[in-house]
Amino acid sequence: MSCSDKSREREEEENPVGSVEKYVEGVSRNGLIVPSTQLSIDERVLVDPKQLFIGTKIGEGAHGKVYEGRYGDQIVALKVLNGGNTSEVKASLESRFVREVVMMSRVKHENLVKFIGASKDPLMVIVSELLPGMSLRKYLVSIRPKVLDLHVALNYALDIARAMECLHANGIIHRDLKPDNLLLTANQKSVKLADFGLAREETLTEMMTAETGTYRWMAPELYSTVTLRQGEKKHYNNKVDVYSFGIVLWELLTNRMPFEGMSNLQAAYAAAFKQERPTLPEDISPDLAFIVQSCWVEDSNMRPSFSQIIRMLTAYLFTLPPPSPSVPATESVEQTVASNGIIDEFSARAKGKFAFLRQLFSAKKAKNSH
Repeated sequence: MSCSDKSREREEEENPVGSVEKYVEGVSRNGLIVPSTQLSIDERVLVDPKQLFIGTKIGEGAHGKVYEGRYGDQIVALKVLNGGNTSEVKASLESRFVREVVMMSRVKHENLVKFIGASKDPLMVIVSELLPGMSLRKYLVSIRPKVLDLHVALNYALDIARAMECLHANGIIHRDLKPDNLLLTANQKSVKLADFGLAREETLTEMMTAETGTYRWMAPELYSTVTLRQGEKKHYNNKVDVYSFGIVLWELLTNRMPFEGMSNLQAAYAAAFKQERPTLPEDISPDLAFIVQSCWVEDSNMRPSFSQIIRMLTAYLFTLPPPSPSVPATESVEQTVASNGIIDEFSARAKGKFAFLRQLFSAKKAKNSH
C-alpha cells in the first residue's frame, strides 16, 4: 500500500562491479547458500539474480551485509542475508527474510527507502534504492560539536514521523528506529527510513520477542525486572516506536549520544528501572520539550501516535521565525505558509493547540493514576 504518491528524484552514478554469480562461488564454499523451497514470496517481487552485480560493502549487521551494487542498469543497495549453519538457524533466517521482503514490498512512501525486489536463490538478497548520502548517525558525528539548525532538525523529524505513520497505518512495527537506520538523501534535505529486519506485523494477540532493537533506543516495556532471556516473550504495541522516536528527536536537537558514558545495557537499565531519560537542553522551548517528553513517557498508552506527533511538530514549526538565508533550503512548512502571508495567524492557532494538548495530556495522566 502506498502512503504517498509523491516521489523524489535523485541522480545516480553507475559503477558496475563483479557479478553476483562470481560472488556466489566464494560464499557457497562457506556454507552460506540456503535451500529456498519453503520461502513463500510473491513471484512478482522476485528479480533475476543474473542481473545483480555486487560491489563494495557499505554496511554489516548481525544477519547480513549490505553492498553497493547494480541491478540491470540501476545502481542499488544489495542486502545479502546470512544463511545460518544449523537447520534451526536457517529456518529462522529464512522466515526473517520472507517477513522483511513482504513488508518492504507492501508499503511505499517518499520517506521509506524504496524496495526494488528480492532474490531467494542462490542467496537471499533484498534489492533497494541506494541513497548516495550517509546515515543520520554518521552525519551527526561528522558535524559535532555543532548542532543542526532547528528548522533542519524538525524537518528531519517530520520525515521520520511520516515514514513511521505509514508503517503503523499498515500495521507494521519497525522495532529498530535509530539514526543508523535513517539515511540522508544526496542533497541532505530529507531522511528516509531503512532496514525492516526487525519489523513485525502488529496483531491484537501476538506475543513478540523482547530481544529486539538496540538497547539505547529501546522502550522500557521491552524489559522486565531482569534482562529478558533471548527468545522470551512479552506484550507490547507500536508505541515502542514512539519511544525510540523521542530518543532520536532528542539527538536531532542536541547532537549527542543518548545516555552518554553508559554501556548499552546500563542505558537500558537506567531507562527501564530508574525512569531516566536524556537531559533536555536548558534553552529548549516548553512546547518542544512537551513533544519530546510525551514520546518517551513511561506509560506507553500516554504516548502520542505519529499522526499526533506530525501535527504537533508542524504546529511548533509555525511558531518559529523563518530560517536564516545561511540555512540550507528545505521544503519547510513555515516557508510555504509564509509565502501565503498567513504565518502569523497560524502561529497564534498553533500556540492555542499546544495549550489544548497539554490539557488533554494532563487529564489522561490524572485518569491513569487513579
